[in-house]
Amino acid sequence: MTRKTVPKGVSPQSNFGEKEPLRTNGDPHAEAPEEKVELRKKVTLLQGISIIIGTIIGAGIFISPKGILKNSGSVGMSLVIWVACGILSLFGALCYAELGTCIKKSGGHYTYILEAFGPQMAFVRLWVDMIAIRPAGLAVIALAFGRYILEPIFMPCGVPIIAVKLATAIGITTVMYINSMSVTWTTRLQVFLTFSKLLAIAIIIFPGLYQLFKGETKNFENAFEFNTVDLTGLPLAFYSGMYAYAGWFYLNFVTEEVENPERTVPLAICISMVIVTICYTLTNVAYYTVMSAEELLASDAVAVTFAEKLMGNFSFAVPIFVALSCFGSMNGCLFAISRMFYVASREGQLPEVFSMIHIRRHTPLPAVIVLYPVTLLILFLGDIYSLLNFMSFMRWLFIGVAVVGLIYLRYTRPEMPRPFKVPLFIPAVFSLTCFFMVFLSLYSDPVNTGIGFAISLTGIPAYYIFIHFHRKPNWFQKFSDIVNRSLQIILEVVPVGH
Repeated sequence: MTRKTVPKGVSPQSNFGEKEPLRTNGDPHAEAPEEKVELRKKVTLLQGISIIIGTIIGAGIFISPKGILKNSGSVGMSLVIWVACGILSLFGALCYAELGTCIKKSGGHYTYILEAFGPQMAFVRLWVDMIAIRPAGLAVIALAFGRYILEPIFMPCGVPIIAVKLATAIGITTVMYINSMSVTWTTRLQVFLTFSKLLAIAIIIFPGLYQLFKGETKNFENAFEFNTVDLTGLPLAFYSGMYAYAGWFYLNFVTEEVENPERTVPLAICISMVIVTICYTLTNVAYYTVMSAEELLASDAVAVTFAEKLMGNFSFAVPIFVALSCFGSMNGCLFAISRMFYVASREGQLPEVFSMIHIRRHTPLPAVIVLYPVTLLILFLGDIYSLLNFMSFMRWLFIGVAVVGLIYLRYTRPEMPRPFKVPLFIPAVFSLTCFFMVFLSLYSDPVNTGIGFAISLTGIPAYYIFIHFHRKPNWFQKFSDIVNRSLQIILEVVPVGH
């Protein structure tokens, strides 16, 4: 892993223009016009909104919103926590809107930590993402997709686990293929899937509100009975809520591909968070209109139970909507995360090939497919949920660090242009919230959290071995060069600007 030089006249910040794609008629040896191979600014405001909403709204709101109800102790308090978590997530999103407009590079958390605190801490974040968090997270979303896409076929029987895993593998492969072939089709698909999710939520909200206006309010009686509220459970309820809103940061991973980022990034983030908060709150109101708290807690898939009680035979469509929702989360997540690997390679912290672009498709093909083998390996061989438990607290730790970086940069680099600027109390409140959730993880699950912390610490020696020590054995350099050249030929990719 050696730091590469950017071609003369091309800077990392200026690699992204808008030109017609190369015309080689499918022949890699055909003579191409004299123009750069580069990523294009193809993410519009609508597509930016769809990336955020499409990755936030996964299977959770359809399957199991009972974690908040269980730990909050009452219907009213659970709704308060849904709204409060939406507002706090908006705080975090506003912080990232400022970071995304003053640091106009893709890469999200990784880039902001790199700019504020240097390469070592950024590499540890990258290391944890590559070896555990991202492949395990992708596998979990894909497993939900595989299970729910097959459920209508096997009803009323259970779906065999091998069938779920095969459908999951097909889903992961399809998402990887689409992201590898076209940025345009990836973003268009994300828009379609986002509207599908919002349609599914509307199918729940409107019948539920109709029942509410008809007078079905018995489940809201004594909604704020404080004698049922367990104060020790409120932090856990809050923790669950923040996870349900996670995903508001994904547009920042593709900043360099966003049209007019100074305007689009803050606007997309604010619009998305308002829509998601309203949808989540009203969906839960609809659930409570049709189901009692006891029925909701007893359900394994709340949306399915809701549909069975209110819509009869139409309930078979709910698993399809859940599967589409999961597919949208996979698509948006992979689209965003691949850009982090692309930027990390550009910064010299991953092999050079990961910052190369396909000569005709203009997609960062190596960065897209790097997670594919590890994800499939974890899917068929690994204990995915344990791995997620080990690593879940690391997400909030590094998000908190990135937001602290915003405060730090305000004082160390006051000259930076900041087209969008938030009051300092917003990053202060949000970073404290992140560190509180990390502390809560240490308190509630010290064993798994400790294991995750130990795995994360392996990133420190990895940094010194692969990055810090520039003098590597000749055989290592030759092997690295051969692998890079071979992958470049096989994948038909070239450095940006060629």
